[in-house]
Amino acid sequence: MGQASLTGYQIRRRLHFRLLKWRTDRNRDTVVRHLDLLALALERHGWRCVKTYCPEVVPVRTPLLRVYGAGGVVITLNVMAVPGGRWAFHEAPRGRGGFLCHCGGDTKYAAQVIDRFLQDRSR
Repeated sequence: MGQASLTGYQIRRRLHFRLLKWRTDRNRDTVVRHLDLLALALERHGWRCVKTYCPEVVPVRTPLLRVYGAGGVVITLNVMAVPGGRWAFHEAPRGRGGFLCHCGGDTKYAAQVIDRFLQDRSR
């Protein structure tokens, strides 16, 4: 037998995800700043990054960073708001299920985590 109405938990959960999406869309400059810092750190590790959030390159709604590596490895990353007022790097095609690591003051750590992820994917 199916449910006729949403429970309080389901309503709170839907509102919570809409709030996170709103925060992500509203703070585009924060998202772009995190992606710029990550691109610089990943290029130091030898990955090639293409910024698809520059309006002069490709006009897109969601800022994305494409990372290319040896062996045809390609990954598309984005930054999304997460609970607690924080930000996190996600694998874009998987959405919130593609969480990789938090964006914080330590961009080197985030680059190491994503570098390991890319190396594992290339094997």
